[in-house]
Amino acid sequence: MKTVNQMPAPHDHVLTELDIRADPFAICALEGACTLGLGRATGATLHYVLGGRGQISFQSLPSIDLMPGRLVLVPSSLHHSLHNHGGGQVGLPECRPVGLDLEEHVARGEGCGNMVVLCSSVRLGLRDTHGLVDLMRTPLTLDLADAPGVERAINALVDEVKQPRTGRRAMIRVLLLQCVIEMLRQRLDAGDPAVLWVGALANPGLWRSLRAMLDDPGGAHSLEGLAEIAGMSRSRFAERFQASYGRAPMGFLRALRLARAAQLLSERREPVKRVAEMVGFSSRSAFTRAFIEVWGQSPRAYRHDKTA
Repeated sequence: MKTVNQMPAPHDHVLTELDIRADPFAICALEGACTLGLGRATGATLHYVLGGRGQISFQSLPSIDLMPGRLVLVPSSLHHSLHNHGGGQVGLPECRPVGLDLEEHVARGEGCGNMVVLCSSVRLGLRDTHGLVDLMRTPLTLDLADAPGVERAINALVDEVKQPRTGRRAMIRVLLLQCVIEMLRQRLDAGDPAVLWVGALANPGLWRSLRAMLDDPGGAHSLEGLAEIAGMSRSRFAERFQASYGRAPMGFLRALRLARAAQLLSERREPVKRVAEMVGFSSRSAFTRAFIEVWGQSPRAYRHDKTA
C-alpha cells in the first residue's frame, strides 16, 4: 500500500506550537431572570455553560445564545454580560460543592430557573510569546455535541476543578488547549475570516514583526522598522499586515500597548507614569487620553476598580 504524503495546511504548525495560560476559574450563577455584567478582561474569557439557557450580549456585536454544553471564547477587552432567561434548570450543578476554591459571581432575579457558567480568563501564546488573544476580534463558539473529543476533555476539566489533585494546573492547561485548538480548527476549516490571523502566523516575515511588537510593545517601533524586520517594503508590509490581522500595523501596536497597560495596572504596583513609559508613551497626559478612549476610565480609576 502506498503512503500519500500531504503537505500540511499553513496553520498546522501554528496550532502545534500554541500554548495557553488560564487564571483561576470562576463560577457565574444567575438565579432567576437577571443579568450579570462581566466588564472587559485584559485576557480572553472562556465560558462553559453547565446549566440553564440565556445569552451573552456585547456592546457592538450580536448576542450569542447560551445552552448547556456550549463553549464561548470572548476576545480580550470586549465588554460583555451574561443574561439568564429564568426558565429551565432549578438548583446548581455538582461542580459547585461547598468549599470549592473558586471565585463566585452571583446575580439574582425573578423566577426559579438558574443558569450556571464556568469561566476563566485565558492567554494564548506561541513560541514562548503571549498576547495572541489580542489578534481576536470576534467571539468563537463550540457546541460539545459537535465535538465528542472536546466533550470528554471538558468533563475531565470539570473533574479537575472539583477535586484538587497533584498536577491539576498542568492537566487543566492541556485540556483547555485541546478545547481552544478544536474551536480554531473548526473555524479554519469553515474559512471563517475571523481566524485568518492563525494562518498568517505561518508567514515568517509577518511573524518576526508581530513578535517584535508582542515581546516589547513599548519599544520605539516604526512602520519602517517593522517592515525591515519583516524583510518587506513599507507598502507591502502594511498591506500584508492589514490583510492578515485586520488592522494597520501601527493601529495594532497602539491597541496592544493599551491592552498591556491595562494588564500592568491590574497586576503590578508601578506608578501610572511608569506604566505609560513601559508601554511606549512619553507623555502621561497622552497616555491617559488614549486609555480613557479605549477603557472608558482613567488609568488610576481602572486600577482602583481592578484591585479594590
